Amino acid sequence: MSFNSRSSSNRRSEYRLFISHSWEYSDEYNRMVELLRDYPNFSFRNYSVPKVDEIDADTEEELEQALREDQIKPATVVIILGGMYVAHSNWIKKETILAEIESKPILGVTPRGNEQMPNFVEDHADQIVGWQGKSVVEGIRDLAD
Repeated sequence: MSFNSRSSSNRRSEYRLFISHSWEYSDEYNRMVELLRDYPNFSFRNYSVPKVDEIDADTEEELEQALREDQIKPATVVIILGGMYVAHSNWIKKETILAEIESKPILGVTPRGNEQMPNFVEDHADQIVGWQGKSVVEGIRDLAD
């Protein structure tokens, strides 16, 4: 066993994840949550903001502050689903910058069936993986442990 590998007994019991996504493309978000839930021997707490549980904020500043303090700050890893819509989403970009400010590792996930990743995600992700359970979970573990 090399010094860089960790046995499963040394891994976290639960990962705290913030999955940045666009509500307009929530199907991808839902598929990612399902993929993680179904992965064996992997437990996580979801700090994302699904459309059904939006943050109560009166201004963009309040929303940004709530995202930073309540969702991103407690997360172990921030995941960006790399659909091409990322290039047009100011909020995904803001969430990414907030993750960097909070020194959170960022995992980019290439959407199923896509080969291209938006330049923004490539420029900000600490690691990029494909849309397979094993790749995503290993990426989370690599960045968190």
